Amino acid sequence: MDPVKWMVGIGFWLQGLRCFPWLGVNFFLKDTLAVPPSFLQLLQNSANLPMVAKPLYGLLSDSVPIHGQRRLPYVAIGALLQAIAWLAIGLWPGSAISVPALTVFLLLSNLGASIAEVANDAIVAEADKPQKQKPSTSSGKLQSFAWMFGSSAGALGNLLGGIAISSNLSPKLMFIFYGIILIFQFFITICVSEKSLNLPNPNNKPKSSSSGAGFRKQLSEMSFALRRPDIFRSLVWFSASYAMTPLLLGTMFFYQTEYLNLDSSIIGLSKVIGQASLLIWSIVYEKYFKRASPRKVLSVLQLAMVILMLSDVLFVQGIYRGFGIPDWVYVLIFSGLSEAALLVKVLPFSILVAKLCPPGCEGSVMAFVMSALALATIVSGYFGVALASFLGVSGNDFSNLPLCILIEAGCTMLPLLGSSWISEGKVAEKKKK
Repeated sequence: MDPVKWMVGIGFWLQGLRCFPWLGVNFFLKDTLAVPPSFLQLLQNSANLPMVAKPLYGLLSDSVPIHGQRRLPYVAIGALLQAIAWLAIGLWPGSAISVPALTVFLLLSNLGASIAEVANDAIVAEADKPQKQKPSTSSGKLQSFAWMFGSSAGALGNLLGGIAISSNLSPKLMFIFYGIILIFQFFITICVSEKSLNLPNPNNKPKSSSSGAGFRKQLSEMSFALRRPDIFRSLVWFSASYAMTPLLLGTMFFYQTEYLNLDSSIIGLSKVIGQASLLIWSIVYEKYFKRASPRKVLSVLQLAMVILMLSDVLFVQGIYRGFGIPDWVYVLIFSGLSEAALLVKVLPFSILVAKLCPPGCEGSVMAFVMSALALATIVSGYFGVALASFLGVSGNDFSNLPLCILIEAGCTMLPLLGSSWISEGKVAEKKKK
């Protein structure tokens, strides 16, 4: 395996494994800190606020090298910040950490994760961009490779997390374990020279150029790229497809664990199935759909999300139970698929943007895309909290949950009306010639 694949594999594997401590966070908030569903979802989404600043990290990575390197030092910084955050939570004295202190450390963890993700995404975008000596059909292979590594780590993390929680292992030990792994990633990354990755450097900045000038140049290039109609319109559709959907993940978590009293191992295994489906999707997409119309692929995936949500309506109304299907069977198979459905659009859209992105600003543009996704997800999470509160759904009353999910499905259908905004990619490629 070449050095690029090694570093990308490690980076995305650690990103995927983040679900291991975060599964522990969910149960830690519910069981140890006794927070209500709405607060759990608010905290989950608020902790993602550092992700919104990804364009800044991308611009820094593109324009401000550290010891002559533009990517790996930022990966190392991100790993170190995450390690500090998770080890601090795990080693916090006393039986329970306060909610404000936990929030600060979760924000620090996601700050480090977002910095590392930006650098990793930039490595993939740079190394995966078709060159003159490579056929354009090779574009997207490294992106699919990275996706497979992240998905396999996500499946492993959720499996281990479910087993750990069901075995009454303290969530704090889960946090410490993940923090130690991040320390190893930090030392591995600082020991690797970025020159060994043979990444293209289309900017060719002279050594005498100042960091400020480089930053302004990257900001200008990113702004130019984002104003291109094919990128701008696609990004608007992609962001709106998330922001318009009122997510009910925290509410569903409480419904499954408190109302249905399902074992934590079932919750963990359902997430394993979801991550496994993402892994299978990355393989299937690479083999069958990579050259298909991005507009058709993304529209079909959006419709699939609607179908899964309508299935959840039947589930919470007890229809499947009436047919003899136990609740745990449905949650095991379909709950993880529903969560995975929120992420399946990321792979084809990332490949589309990487193809459209002009050389030299891959890090900042991909960071802006992920920032838009993070902001849209936060908005959708707050939207879900507001919807559940308006309809009176709480940890003790789930009578209006079917109506909540039905409204969620209706909102998810709306972006299909604007699918013409999604670029087909072919026009942009012709412009480059």
